[in-house]
Amino acid sequence: MRKFRFKSVVALANMKMSVKSAAMVLAFSTLVSALLGLFRDRLLNSYYLGTYPTGIDAYTAAFTIPDFMFFILTSGALAVSFIPVFNQRLASGNKKSAWEMSSSLINLLAFLTFITSILIMIFADPLIRYIVSPGLDESGMVLAINMTRVIAINPFLFSIATVLTSMQQAVGRFVFYAFAPAVYNIGIIIGITWFTGGINLFGIQLFEGGIMGVALGVILGAIMQLIVALIGLFGLGFDYNFKIYWRNQGFRTILRLLPPRSLDQGIDYVNSLVSMNLSSRMGAGAVRSYDQATTLHTVPVSLIGVAISTAFFPKLTEELGDGDNSKFNETFRQALRMIIWIALPISVIAFFTRGYVTSFISNIGNNDSNGTISSILGMLCLAIFAKSVFHIASRGFYAYQDTKTPFRVSIVAIGATIAMMVLFSAMGFGVDGLGMAQSIGAMFEVIILLTILQKRSHGGILTLEFWRGLSRMLIATAVAGCVAFSMTKFIPLMATDNSLVITIPKFLVITTISLVAYLIASYFLNLKEALPIIRYFKKKLFKNVK
Repeated sequence: MRKFRFKSVVALANMKMSVKSAAMVLAFSTLVSALLGLFRDRLLNSYYLGTYPTGIDAYTAAFTIPDFMFFILTSGALAVSFIPVFNQRLASGNKKSAWEMSSSLINLLAFLTFITSILIMIFADPLIRYIVSPGLDESGMVLAINMTRVIAINPFLFSIATVLTSMQQAVGRFVFYAFAPAVYNIGIIIGITWFTGGINLFGIQLFEGGIMGVALGVILGAIMQLIVALIGLFGLGFDYNFKIYWRNQGFRTILRLLPPRSLDQGIDYVNSLVSMNLSSRMGAGAVRSYDQATTLHTVPVSLIGVAISTAFFPKLTEELGDGDNSKFNETFRQALRMIIWIALPISVIAFFTRGYVTSFISNIGNNDSNGTISSILGMLCLAIFAKSVFHIASRGFYAYQDTKTPFRVSIVAIGATIAMMVLFSAMGFGVDGLGMAQSIGAMFEVIILLTILQKRSHGGILTLEFWRGLSRMLIATAVAGCVAFSMTKFIPLMATDNSLVITIPKFLVITTISLVAYLIASYFLNLKEALPIIRYFKKKLFKNVK
């Protein structure tokens, strides 16, 4: 009976979803994962940032090379190149080709990432010592090298899980794809709370504990994430073969599309590598402070840009596959407007509430660290908006199966960002300068992408109506910003506010009132994005009123 119920639940979760349902599931799962991530970082910071900043810097640096290799070999590169080709095979009824293509990708990426993981373990010392974080002291350097060797298996585990979840995403299955990152965070939390105290089995001390226990939790989370991805295959009918079908046309198409996007991902991560290198030279705790600020600013980006664009992407590819360019333009514009309408007020409110947000992950009794994270986050608020828009802008090209244009734009944008980071560091702006450079570079990149996409659509995307709507969104955002600023003065963040019980209610009150003001302003400015929400609340509030 239990087995039957388990299968029923899995089958229900694996049902194909509409764009609206998928966006809601992705947003909710991203929120859950983000909250778990914030809890994870709060635990880490409370244990180490105030008492052992060198150790937490080393832990942060240890992710750099494994993450870089995963991003350059797999990550989003696979999703945007795999899904359009996979959908074409399924739409034509050629499931055999789709399964052969999927098996080939799993086997090829598993082989490449396994070799990569071994190489990382071998060359961890020079990579950390001379490239990633040369500014760490010797004890931090040794710790970072050892943890890098532990985390080096991540690209292998992540790559297999990514192929499996990309298959599910392509056919409109989003539940297990969406909640896999949350499971990964749970594994790290287990590492923080249990493994740091050591691992004892039948009276035998297998592991002494300490911050290295967190690295073991990272591996546990990656394994758990892979298991969730495997469960998501239930009922899909995937016919896996331990073979690489080099003659499969779909597989060959993906191999042709993959390098530009992979290099694009790699170029993006070079940006992170440079910022890690520079911040390691800015004193103990600077690496972690910058990492935490960038983590905080990616939460709304994931909730807005990633969730909405991921939900729309299969539909965009289908419309282009049907040759309906006008419908593609309309759908893309709808997604773009939705992202902008949500991202604008969130970015402004995040700027005024950055101190409250920082307290969520940095309750360590160290006001200097909190202030540094908050200051960097303020510099990154413009990047929240730009990167949210970037995700739908780039997917506009990927729907055309064009991965080269975003790559070329990224080279220019990342080059400009790195130049600004080096310049601002030389000018003495410190870690704030790194955040400032990121925001300017992100805006520069998204403007170029939308300009090129507008020309490709022959003016069919950024219409006059779109620009009028954008101007009204900016007015509504200004209203929300004024309200948020006023509320932070009315409900100030005190130096003694070290408890979430105090800071979260303050943050929620400020954010809620500011967003309500934005919604009302949007309604009176006749922004169509606000109308469904207004109608919903009218229905709920006045359902008993005749």
